Amino acid sequence: MMSPFLAVTLVVASGLGFTLAACGGKQPTPAGNGSGDPPGVVSDTRTELERRRDAGCEKLEPRLVQCAVDDAKAELDAGRMSKKDYDLNTAPEIRAQLGKKWMEGCQVEMSSRQVRVLEVCFESETQCGPLLGCLEHLNAAPAK
Repeated sequence: MMSPFLAVTLVVASGLGFTLAACGGKQPTPAGNGSGDPPGVVSDTRTELERRRDAGCEKLEPRLVQCAVDDAKAELDAGRMSKKDYDLNTAPEIRAQLGKKWMEGCQVEMSSRQVRVLEVCFESETQCGPLLGCLEHLNAAPAK
């Protein structure tokens, strides 16, 4: 049984409405790439916006995984989840999968407004409910 917070978190991550780049993340560049780096050194070719996005995603990942665990604990304490299901849903490998799923859904093309939402939500919201509410602004239409 998936916790409600986890389900909503995955919806937020997948609801960004963008497609992943066909080649995945940053690719190594060949030697002699003209960047001034010595052969064998890979230069970071991401834009400043992409670096900010990735930093925001990485900062939020452990917090969101912990929120899913906390939500599962609340379900257990309320008697809506068995101890067995709690143990299954909060196992280290499941936590790792949740983090990976968040990162995959988060590291997509974003506008500068969406990247700023990641940054502001991380800085301003310390509790899970408000954090999730804040992240819903990722999918909101920009103000005109």
